[in-house]
Amino acid sequence: MTRTRRWLLGSTLAVYAATVIGVLTTSWLVRLDWQVMLFRPYKHWPEIHTFLDYFVVMGQRGPTAVAVTAWIGWCCYQQRTLRPLIVLGTSLLLLNITVGSVKLGLGRLGPHYATSVGSNEMWGNGDIFPSGHTANAVVTWGVLAYLATTPHARRIASVIAAVFAFGVGMTTVYLGTHWVSDVVLGWAAGVLVLLALPWLEPAMARAEVLLRAMYRKVREYRDRASAPRPLSRPVAGSALATPRTAHDDELPARETVGVGGRPSGVAAHMSEARPHHPLRPHPIRAERAGAPGGSRRPPHADRVPRATAPLGPTAGRGRAASTGG
Repeated sequence: MTRTRRWLLGSTLAVYAATVIGVLTTSWLVRLDWQVMLFRPYKHWPEIHTFLDYFVVMGQRGPTAVAVTAWIGWCCYQQRTLRPLIVLGTSLLLLNITVGSVKLGLGRLGPHYATSVGSNEMWGNGDIFPSGHTANAVVTWGVLAYLATTPHARRIASVIAAVFAFGVGMTTVYLGTHWVSDVVLGWAAGVLVLLALPWLEPAMARAEVLLRAMYRKVREYRDRASAPRPLSRPVAGSALATPRTAHDDELPARETVGVGGRPSGVAAHMSEARPHHPLRPHPIRAERAGAPGGSRRPPHADRVPRATAPLGPTAGRGRAASTGG
């Protein structure tokens, strides 16, 4: 810690403690709250009421977080690091824990719900002490100055953050939604969160390493899931060598011949379960029963073969007539 940082931390803690003690003891700080509240600034300067209604959004958690996250996300893309987003998330988480717990623990009512003039309105059902808009403006815009990479940029970002934080705090007083002491405690709470960020740098560095490792695992899993699967070639002699069809389930199992001509595996079990019939030779057509000499015509006793038929006189005259004419 530098001397300047020690001085800022000590003075901010003193302001924080003094504000809480001053409100709890109903000191002059509470009288100032009532004087400003009864003055009703929004009635004296109504011409700026519309503008300040929109300006107070610069301290609202949702819109400011979205705007700053968009800018910091672009910085992360340019610098190839997750540190800016982790710093912003850590600061907002720390802000919600510290400010929210004090709000709910003290339970102070706001000016619009005050019950008795001059009281500190503590231990009720309120949640306005410290001012969340003011503390959020300090932290959200102050993170930009914390993440600045050059001294010149850090000074410019610090001035912008101070303008937004001061303007949002005084706007809530003008609108009558917060006491003056709420705004003072909100400024102190926001500054304490920014001053605590350097102590959390080692934890944020470990978180960045863990997030990068998780991102790599998710990316590798996605690449493996989207990559095309290579087709495996069937090995000769394996079951993949013969394509399987829908009728294969209806066919009997094939026998696999092992060593020595004996079936092996499931085929051996099946071969032992059913009897074997010896192979019989298939006779040729001439050897089949009922076909003498290979001819299918039945023999006739009164039929003379054509090759041995004698030539008679009538047959000779017919041939001479056909040849000579």
